[in-house]
Order: sequence, then C-alpha cells, then structure tokens
Amino acid sequence: QVRLVESGGGLVQAGGSLRLSCATSGTISNANVMGWYRQAPGKQRELVATITSGGRSNYAASAKGRFTISRDNAKNTVYLQMNSLKPEDTGVYYCNADWSPGISSWGQGIQVTVSS
Repeated sequence: QVRLVESGGGLVQAGGSLRLSCATSGTISNANVMGWYRQAPGKQRELVATITSGGRSNYAASAKGRFTISRDNAKNTVYLQMNSLKPEDTGVYYCNADWSPGISSWGQGIQVTVSS
C-alpha cells in the first residue's frame, strides 16, 4: 500500500508563507495526477491544486497567483508553495495521488493555521 506523508504545515501570520511537502512511498511518475486538497472546519474537502504527470498544473480560483504546486519525480515528492496566506486558507491539507481511474491514495493530512 502506497503511503503519502505530508509535512511543512503549522501556524503562520496572514501574509506569510509555508511550503508543504508530500513524500510518497510510490513512484509519482506513475501517477496520472498529484494534488493538494484542503478541508476547513465545518466544510467539505476542496481541491487546491493539481499537477499532471506531464507537469500541467491547475489551481482553485482562491489559490491562483498565490500557490504553486510542483513535483520532484526523483524524490517522489510533491510540493505546495503557499504565499500571501490568508486566514481563509486555514484547514487540514491533504495530499492525493491519482494512480489510475478509481485508484487513488490520500495522506493523513496536515494542519495549516493562518492567524489574522
């Protein structure tokens, strides 16, 4: 079973930056899509950003211009650079690997808290 482990979360003031990492025990070059999702308290999990095996990225409207997703296939790691953080970015951030249709893996999640 493939494991995904997130790191880099924490508490930051509004306007600050964090870099999340997602290290996998699988080979991410085999994944169709790698992504970051977040779940705010009392809300459903939502997409933040994805990146395809070909390097094409996609962002939620709220993340565009502030967040950057990247992948290092040699390290089997995906990153999410988050700049200009806002209190509404607070939540648990999850890493996802979409290996093939209907087969995906999730990390355990990591807390990001942005104070105003």
